[in-house]
Amino acid sequence: MIKLKAWIVFALAAGLLLQSCAPKPTETPILKIALLPVIDAVPIYAAQQEGLFEKHGVQVEIIPVGAAPEREQLISANQADGEINETASVMLFNRESTQLQIVRYALRPTADSPHFYILTSAKSGITKVDQLKGVEIGVSQGTVIEYVTDRLLESQGFTADEIKVLAVPKISDRMNLLASGELSAGTMPDPLASLAMQQGSVNVIDDSKYPQYGYSVISFRKAVIDANPEAIKAFLAALEEATQQVNADPAKFANIMSEQKLVPAPLLTSYRLPTYPTAGVPTLDEWNDTMQWMLDKQLLPAKVDYSTSVTDQFLP
Repeated sequence: MIKLKAWIVFALAAGLLLQSCAPKPTETPILKIALLPVIDAVPIYAAQQEGLFEKHGVQVEIIPVGAAPEREQLISANQADGEINETASVMLFNRESTQLQIVRYALRPTADSPHFYILTSAKSGITKVDQLKGVEIGVSQGTVIEYVTDRLLESQGFTADEIKVLAVPKISDRMNLLASGELSAGTMPDPLASLAMQQGSVNVIDDSKYPQYGYSVISFRKAVIDANPEAIKAFLAALEEATQQVNADPAKFANIMSEQKLVPAPLLTSYRLPTYPTAGVPTLDEWNDTMQWMLDKQLLPAKVDYSTSVTDQFLP
């Protein structure tokens, strides 16, 4: 009898030990996404609004940021996990080692929804793209704005010597200088380009025929992807569902434009959301073209590997 009691005590103790050693269920990870107030972000806000992240088993915290440097600082400090940015930004992060990975397109221009426009001042008298040869065009240098400017003009036969840019980093300054006529031309993203045109600026060329240049992407820190691959899959599954809903019924999500201040107030009643891309990532050709431009501009010390910087393995 004593031996039986001892055995029962041993069994109970062993059971408690096994329970204490057993892996505990992990909490649903929280993905922190740093977002500028750009139209590219509408599907992410839509997924949050419609409860799609919860539906797919992931928590998402959106961190609004006012400027790209602030966004990059949060990523560098590990205070944000993901962001909407451009391939050029990813290349700069990955110039020494893989810090970020692109997991999806965010926005991509279409025939009906250009993303970037080269506009001229109504006071400049310039109405055709050929008239831009040798004319200074306001851009934010070293960014997708300058890249798109170069590529759009090159597509029209411009030589490097005929393309002149002027550093005007702030979009608000570009708009004001265009309106006053102090700047003859400037490259602008939509919807601010639409506002500038409403105020008199002239669209001489846009990227509606060149989707390979003016796109944005969704990127995550490589460390976050490696630690939470299922969360990334869930995020992208929810985003895919949200994208389909926004494309099918954009009017349903018009509130996001005003609530998140993504569209200037004068455009709220007239602006139409673009058609957002479904699951996909930049191609090797697109990556290489941006990289070559950055190498030519001496913005990169060496090539950055596509295969470690872009992945489609988490797409639904």
